[in-house]
Amino acid sequence: MLASRRALLLIVTAILLAPPARAQDGLRPPVGGVISPADAMIFYLARGQEGACGPNCSEWIAAEGIVEWDTFKRLFAFAARLGERKIPVILSVWGESDLKVAMSLGKIIREHGLDVSAGKTVVAGCADATEAACIALKRSGKSLDAAIDTSAVECDTVCVLILAGGVHRTLPADAKIIIGPTHIRDRLAPNVSEEHQKGLQAFYGDQYRLYLKQMGVATDVVGIIEQNSATSRATQISRADWLRLGIVTAPAP
Repeated sequence: MLASRRALLLIVTAILLAPPARAQDGLRPPVGGVISPADAMIFYLARGQEGACGPNCSEWIAAEGIVEWDTFKRLFAFAARLGERKIPVILSVWGESDLKVAMSLGKIIREHGLDVSAGKTVVAGCADATEAACIALKRSGKSLDAAIDTSAVECDTVCVLILAGGVHRTLPADAKIIIGPTHIRDRLAPNVSEEHQKGLQAFYGDQYRLYLKQMGVATDVVGIIEQNSATSRATQISRADWLRLGIVTAPAP
């Protein structure tokens, strides 16, 4: 029993992408309570011109920030409020994120039949606002006037796992998919032993394989994750392999 309880405290994380530059004239408030980091992922509705998020698409769900232990709760509640509406999810993921929760997000997305892509949502109302005011606007529950910036999209391991949940999965033509190393950490202890790390990496590798197979993505991706976790390196997946591996379901537009 003690071992099973402790397993619940272990977090599989990936570190690769730095957060985008943000305004420094206002503090970003915590998301989901005082114990949540300021950069925890948020979800909000955004709208732009016709075709802004794809053919016949002008409204989307912006998902931006770090995937934390409780992020799935916010997506679950957000998706429930959407009802039967089928609005694509546009990802902007950064920082050290929880891979187990990333898979949970992908499952919620698939259950609701949503499409997924990646890009930075640029909200018009945030142009001259402080960071705190911008976050308050995004958390207002309103559909915000915005555009999608796809000029520098990098999709890391966390992004790929969430992307896998999309019924239809696309990425901008000039995007980069970069699979970096992962590690195990314990929320209540500073370190996990190397031996325990190896055992847990193997366990979660099996979980990734099962999830990706269910989502229709080649499990070859897990081999890349495991290799890079062992060598602490990062691998960029070529655009020619995106479709072959099932990471996307259609060629880049």
